Amino acid sequence: MLRNIILALIPALILPFSLTAQEPSNPVDLVNPHIGGIAHVLMPTFPTVHRPYGMLRFYPVTSPGIPDSYLAGRIYGFPLNRPEHRGRAVITVMPVSGINQVTKSDLSSSFDRDFEKVTPYHYQVLLDNGYITVDFAPTERCGFFQFSPESTKELVLVFQTIEDGTFNLKGNQNLIGEESVKGATQHVNIWFNRPVKQSGYVDEDGNIVEKKKTKGKGIRYFVAFSGSEQVKMNYGISWVNQTQAARSLIQEIPGWDFNDTIREGLNAWNAELGKIRIKGATHDQQVTFYTALYRSMERMVNINENGRYYSAYNKKNNKTTHNVYVDDWSWDTFRTLHPLRFLISPDREADMIKSYILMGEQRGWKPTFPQITGDAKCMIGHQQAAIIADAWMKGIRGFDLPRAYKLLRKNAMEGTMIPWQEGPATELDRFYREKGWFPALAPGEPETVKEVATFEKRQAVAVTLEHAYDDWCLAQLANELNHIEDRDVLLARAKNYQNVFNPETGFMSPRKADGSWVEPFDPKTSEGPGCREYFAEVNSWNYSWFVPHDIDNLITLMGGREAFVSRLDQLFEESLTGYAKWGTFKEQPDATGLVGQFVMGNEPGFHVPYLYVYAGEPWKTQHRIRQLMDAWFRNDVMGICGDEDGGGLSSWYVFSAMGFYPMTPGRPEYVIGSPLFEEVTITLGKGKELVIKAPGVSAQNKYVHGVTVNGEAAGNLRFSHAAIADGGTILLDLGSRPLKTSN
Repeated sequence: MLRNIILALIPALILPFSLTAQEPSNPVDLVNPHIGGIAHVLMPTFPTVHRPYGMLRFYPVTSPGIPDSYLAGRIYGFPLNRPEHRGRAVITVMPVSGINQVTKSDLSSSFDRDFEKVTPYHYQVLLDNGYITVDFAPTERCGFFQFSPESTKELVLVFQTIEDGTFNLKGNQNLIGEESVKGATQHVNIWFNRPVKQSGYVDEDGNIVEKKKTKGKGIRYFVAFSGSEQVKMNYGISWVNQTQAARSLIQEIPGWDFNDTIREGLNAWNAELGKIRIKGATHDQQVTFYTALYRSMERMVNINENGRYYSAYNKKNNKTTHNVYVDDWSWDTFRTLHPLRFLISPDREADMIKSYILMGEQRGWKPTFPQITGDAKCMIGHQQAAIIADAWMKGIRGFDLPRAYKLLRKNAMEGTMIPWQEGPATELDRFYREKGWFPALAPGEPETVKEVATFEKRQAVAVTLEHAYDDWCLAQLANELNHIEDRDVLLARAKNYQNVFNPETGFMSPRKADGSWVEPFDPKTSEGPGCREYFAEVNSWNYSWFVPHDIDNLITLMGGREAFVSRLDQLFEESLTGYAKWGTFKEQPDATGLVGQFVMGNEPGFHVPYLYVYAGEPWKTQHRIRQLMDAWFRNDVMGICGDEDGGGLSSWYVFSAMGFYPMTPGRPEYVIGSPLFEEVTITLGKGKELVIKAPGVSAQNKYVHGVTVNGEAAGNLRFSHAAIADGGTILLDLGSRPLKTSN
């Protein structure tokens, strides 16, 4: 008997210590939206509930004094939408028990994470005030709430706006509302499954009135129901008009079956996440992977509403025959997020590029950080050149290249390069286009160009480096269109990075208008905060490698392969030199995920660990990639090492965990890293599949001894997009010891 009991227990005893997990049948079940809910320094992730690329996003409004979403202890309302990535709520609803609650200045409630459930398609929480359970499930343009009170008091729902808003109860079950958002208007059409007993506004003095007296900000409106039975509420949103909000609701939530909406959401997520199927690795690594893939599907968001969309770029409702997308931060997303979609959703990516073209033509300048409310005009460079060049060179043809080129050329030839600005060229831009570098100021030297933002500064070295790369990308498109004169000008400008390389120090360094170097210059601090005088968010130790389009010449500039590898090694081992981490964060608050001076938690360094491959020592890439994934991407609430930026950081992990990386967007080529999984199957566009096999992979078996792509050896550990465009198999031979021979 004892022997039988022991034999029966063996599987349970072994399973927790298993090194590998089986292929998941429902990948969405492996998503943990709370990964990264506590930030290392700046912004945490948020437990966002939405459909993939859907127009409606949801997560609760929590304690404003607690920046880390996971540590928040109070909920101040449930948004009907969050139109911008990690942006504010637009119209919130809060359930309370009893009509006497609606005039309270604070309607918030404490809650306990142990009574909260979050998946990408369903949210549930128990509010301590009144013990009301709130359930939510989204569609692409609609939301479905269930409010289930435990008390015997009447249930009241309180709606609030931040900006100007209005509400109007039609009959006793249909509430019409809207709120202004930076010049746009979100319309909502709300239905309740039970008749409203009483409704009204709460005015500025805290009195209940039938109609609000004056239009203004911070509108509060309530609806009350008889008894304490569950109330269901579903609604449609629209940026076009109320009629379209109602139409979307009829189409997407035609009835009152909450479980149907949950089931449809689960299926939608499994379909999208299932475009990449994995086998092997640990359970935690699988959770980290699918959570990263889920984060990569938050945006851009589709604002096509039955063939019409509102554009903040011409302030009109427009007709469309294709899906239209907004909400992108191109500086953050061109490196890995767009290249990931080129693989798994090429048709969607083509529509995103068409959307960029539309926005650019409607406003005269191409947007950089396009939102539903207009362009946020953030960061530096014109990375749409990289996005569009990468798409075109990888064979995506679902957009008008001459139209795209015309817009990109205007920005490159006529626009300003000043960080966080838009418009025609200034004296700084004219200097750059004549001399070949963005002029820097000496420490303490006053700014003389009014267009330069006080906080963001000139960022002179980063601007030079990024525009050199962007011009190279645009040159690829000029060549495709046979614009030979443009191509030659752009290719010459693509070499401008050489003008800010100081051979005496071996670092990319600030250079004044007279051609002299700024002295003294420290590549670690580089004039903070955030190194914004000369760089963007990280220091010269990190930005000195940003020449993704001309790596071979960068190696030469740094003294050849041996010196290049030595400097890379030093990057990962260089100390903080007298500073504790807080000193580094004071200078560079975005510099998280530190390994020596290397910054994993910010985009400029994403490609850096892969540079060893180009210098002939790929085993160092393999070692570093594994180290970075293990240390900085984990299944826990601090498992994201930097600002996630709506898929930017997460898509780096998706690529790296699969075992390859898009080194230079605009050049259709990938470089091999070190995979985590025994097998990865990627469903490409038009039903084709790419399979990456790494038999025997483990924590120790991480070193690549050989690679074949569809039977052909990839001796330099690189392969073209054309080699996998129609699918096929990549086979990696791995071992536990580095293969220290030139590959």
